[in-house]
Amino acid sequence: MSLVTKLAGLVAQVMPDRAPDALADAHLTIGRPFDRLDGAAKVTGAATFSAEYELDGLVHAALVHSTIAKGRILRIDATEALACAGVIEVLTHLNAPKMKDPPLTDGAGGGDNAGSSAPVLNTERIFWNGQPVAVVVADTLERAEHAASRVRVEYAGEPAAVSFDAAKPGAEKPKQVMGDDTDVVKGDAEAALAAAAFKVDQHYRTPRHNHNAIEPHATIAVWAGERLTVYEPTQYVRGVAASLQKMFSLDKDQVKVLSPYVGGGFGGKGSMWSHVQLCVLAARVVGRPVKLALTREGVFRLVGGRTPSEQRVALAADASGSLSALIHTGVTATSSTNDYPEQFSFPVRHLYAADNLLIGQRVVRLDTTPNTYMRAPGESIGSFALESAMDELSYALGIDPVELRLRNEPARDPAKGTEFSSRHLPQAFRLGAEKFGWSQRAREVGATRDGDWAIGQGVASAFYPVYRLPAAARVTLRSDGTALVQTSAQEMGMGTATAQTQHAAERLGLPMGKVRFEYGDSDLPPSNQAGGSSQTISVALAVQLACEKLHKDLLALARKDADSPLAGADIESVAARDEGLFRKEPGGAGSTYQAILQRADKGSLAAEAKTGPALETLKYSMGSYGAQFCEVRVNTVSGEVRVSRWVGAFDAGRIINPKLAHSQFAGGIIMGIGMALTEETFFDERAGRVMNPSLAEYHVPVNADVPAIETCWLDIPDPHTPIGAHGIGEIGITGAAAAIANAVYHATGKRIRELPITLDKLL
Repeated sequence: MSLVTKLAGLVAQVMPDRAPDALADAHLTIGRPFDRLDGAAKVTGAATFSAEYELDGLVHAALVHSTIAKGRILRIDATEALACAGVIEVLTHLNAPKMKDPPLTDGAGGGDNAGSSAPVLNTERIFWNGQPVAVVVADTLERAEHAASRVRVEYAGEPAAVSFDAAKPGAEKPKQVMGDDTDVVKGDAEAALAAAAFKVDQHYRTPRHNHNAIEPHATIAVWAGERLTVYEPTQYVRGVAASLQKMFSLDKDQVKVLSPYVGGGFGGKGSMWSHVQLCVLAARVVGRPVKLALTREGVFRLVGGRTPSEQRVALAADASGSLSALIHTGVTATSSTNDYPEQFSFPVRHLYAADNLLIGQRVVRLDTTPNTYMRAPGESIGSFALESAMDELSYALGIDPVELRLRNEPARDPAKGTEFSSRHLPQAFRLGAEKFGWSQRAREVGATRDGDWAIGQGVASAFYPVYRLPAAARVTLRSDGTALVQTSAQEMGMGTATAQTQHAAERLGLPMGKVRFEYGDSDLPPSNQAGGSSQTISVALAVQLACEKLHKDLLALARKDADSPLAGADIESVAARDEGLFRKEPGGAGSTYQAILQRADKGSLAAEAKTGPALETLKYSMGSYGAQFCEVRVNTVSGEVRVSRWVGAFDAGRIINPKLAHSQFAGGIIMGIGMALTEETFFDERAGRVMNPSLAEYHVPVNADVPAIETCWLDIPDPHTPIGAHGIGEIGITGAAAAIANAVYHATGKRIRELPITLDKLL
């Protein structure tokens, strides 16, 4: 029995269940489709992103990137660059002030936040092709970029590990995978596979992917004495602040990171990359505010993406479709300067019942840009392999793909053995199948044609874990009847500010217009990273606890007033509604917040709360689930694939805002379409170089690639999460690529096991 399983069992014995949140069924503001509060500012250009701040004396920086994958700098000559007009300084390893090495992110939402542990500029060593080797500061961006092209560098190259396939024989077992056990073994899966009447045993491959958020990474750093202010589009302001404190030997109150708007993150802005430290260093050296905005190519060179993978999935079943064995093993890559084995094995641990399990991950280390989080890291690539194999098994058995999944619905978590906190996947399949018209699907492969177009339908399960991380929030009520909610959380387009304002308004019994949500500032109460679809419920619990504390303090104030209608009341007998506290009985008397504070002669009252670790995730198996249905059209002459129809049905707890939810589900599905059909980082293994570092050559889906997407959900609260909600930012991409591959098979009879599904693989 693994340590994680033992700990889960212990927690289950000693941890009492928290009472279900009373707001899980509330419908005043929670559950309503409010527009995003930041929407107007963004579409009118009023929103100021990190690269858009105009500061007095602002100068610009540009980077020089390494052109080898491994080795050292023999000579670097900045003479020509320094002679260029407008150049203020050129920093290299020869003259850069010493910084401490970057504190590598721990992958579990802790304070350390660097994407790579490699020394930043303070070394002649080269760790990957694209590593910054110089930073040029000039009075304009154009002059900085021109001067950067005039920096001459000579290298002594060394043999580099850059080929994933060549490194696979030396793959090693990681110590852990996102804090979970690397391997899961139950019974003898290989023996059960060998003895099975029906089986599938295949390998599936996914390529490298790179981040292409609409806003490239850009930083502005300003020093005022020993006080540092950084404008940075990040998914974790507190993590960036804490990491800069360490690297520059500063105290907590000396660093302020501001990130009011983020133009897309998807994991790429979840870590601090070396351009941030270089911008801060340059600003300190030149004594002026410095802006360092990465080019699109610079993002490819410097910011990590998704690892390549090769996965084996083997399934064994009897004639009824009941799984007797489930094997999911494989290899991913990480770099020599980070430690992130992408968790492709997570979906298989929780989706299907099987008597025998063999689950394991191995990792190779490459001299490449460090890999990092990318929307549903692990789950997205793992679900492609698992759900493709389930589809293959359904054809081997002659059982409908939806029915096969329903027949293997587990009663308890297959890997952990724990209860599910909330799981309604069969209902999601039935809802999605009805809306999609699955029952009208032709059973035979290749049976439906429209001229040169072969038409097929595919389905796959979606899964993403529920994460809750420690967070803090402060809630302040003012005597004018308004409320301010503060936390350092990030808003990168998913609707955090809107959802939390809805939540706080409902919690306080206030209209939306009387609540303001303040975020994106490291000086505010520390929130968790906006990653792992964790921020909504993490912040929600902190806001809930702060509101509960505030209500107790307000009631104590009211009880001091003998004439108050709340005199003699206790906290259990009152509820927040109608902009105040009122007795729970029908028509119960009470007072508005405004009246309580004014009678107590207080201008405001505040309460702050911080949450602890998510022990509930040890006691229960907690996840979001879904059913992805899609239709594709494959041109039998050209091999072109078009997704023509999509229905995604999700079991993701309570939905706080339907409009935001559709946007998140559909956004994930669109990324899944890109993963299936267009996205691939081409890699030159001779030099360890990305070959297509631009949106002209790295193809993300555009409007013409995306059909009308219908999303629906069950909206069943989870009794063990704040507001009964789950995070939903990432589940939409899981299962999407498999649904497309399965539809392509249904249309053409060609089984594609390596992404992306390009023309050459179909002709």
